[in-house]
Formats: sequence, C-alpha cells, structure tokens
Amino acid sequence: MHLSRTRSILAVIAALFAVFLVASCSTPAPKERTITLTFIRHAESQSNADGVINTEVPGPSLTAAGEQQAAAVANRLKGNGYDGIYASEMVRTQQTAAPMSMALGEPVNVLPGLNEISAGWFNGEQMDRAGATYMVAPMDWMRGDTNFSIPGSVSGREFNGKFTSAVQRIYESGDTKPVAFSSAASIMLWTLMNVRNGKDSLMTDHPLPNTGRVVITGNPVIGWTLADWDGIGSF
Repeated sequence: MHLSRTRSILAVIAALFAVFLVASCSTPAPKERTITLTFIRHAESQSNADGVINTEVPGPSLTAAGEQQAAAVANRLKGNGYDGIYASEMVRTQQTAAPMSMALGEPVNVLPGLNEISAGWFNGEQMDRAGATYMVAPMDWMRGDTNFSIPGSVSGREFNGKFTSAVQRIYESGDTKPVAFSSAASIMLWTLMNVRNGKDSLMTDHPLPNTGRVVITGNPVIGWTLADWDGIGSF
C-alpha cells in the first residue's frame, strides 16, 4: 500500500510538472515597448561663438544666431510627431527646446543626466585644443576603457550611468517618440557607447553641428539601434 501510494503521488507531481512546462512554452514572453528617441544638439551658444569650452551649469545663453537656429529647427521638425520634450539643466538646451515646446504645446522636462560632460580642468580653454585635452579620455571610453576619467571630472562609467538613467526616465514616461535637447559630446559619446551599430569614426568624421540630431530606436532592455546621424542613415 505504501509503495502504491508513493507511486500515485509521484504520478500526480509528474502530471502537474508537464502541465507547467506546456503552459510555459505556450505563453509568449512579454514584449518591451520600442520607442524612437531623437537627440538634438543645442543651437549656437555664446561659448560656441567665442570658441571656448564651457560645460558649467547652467552655462551661457544662446547668441542671436542661436535663437534663429532654435526657431528654424522647431519649424523644420515640429511635424515629426514628438510626444515628449526633454532638455538638460543647461540654459542653452532649454532655450533651444523652447520654440519646439511652443509649437507642440508640450512642456520641457529637465533631466540633469542630459547635461554636457564636464570638462573638469579644461573648462574655459580654447575649443580648438579639445582633441588634445577635454576629449582624450572620452575617446578611450569608446575603446572600452570607461574607468579612465577626464582630469577633475567624471569617468566614462560615471558619465554613461548618468546619461543612461536619463534615457531610462524618458522611456518610463510612456512617450513613444520623444525628443531630447542636449550637448554635442554627451549625445555623441553616449550614442556610440550604447548603440549596436555605431561607428566611432562618426564622432571625428561627422561631429554634430549646432541643432544637429541623432535618432535611435529600441528600448533599455533589448538595446538601441542608430537610425540617423544628422542625415547619415547607413552605417
């Protein structure tokens, strides 16, 4: 009797396990929502016009030419169906986002993680020396050495973590076609460090101009794909 009862119990357990396996195989895995995220570099700031590296927060305002650029990019892209607008803490990004905000009737959501990468010791130096100063560490980040820091500033790991957190916030907002106004180095570095199909040469051969844009698709779970690098769509 005891042996027979044990066999019956084992048979029931085996049957339940089989049902569980069938249910697990037949239930599709949940699909993560995919979004299209557009980054836009700010319009011409006073530090751009002066040729000076300025990564301070909130930093300088746009020039008169920059204000015209901001209005022009809003007029050109307002029909793209953006459903959320984001900007860094920098004055220049918020001023660039303002015409788009007015055109779409959407508020500008400020995310500190979208700030420009701090230049540390090199803040205030001439922009034409950035390749030998400010951008030395970031070029190493793209080669995988994210522990290397800009003197007086952040490491690649720290920068990537902050910007990624901002992107996560944008994703969690529920927007499907958001636009985020940020700065050149932060947009280019984060994109090339995180998309599956980016080429490091884009940063040197096609640096983002004022109001230049980068478009990516995907989500934080499956990853990101570069769709457009300021007009370049084949990588």
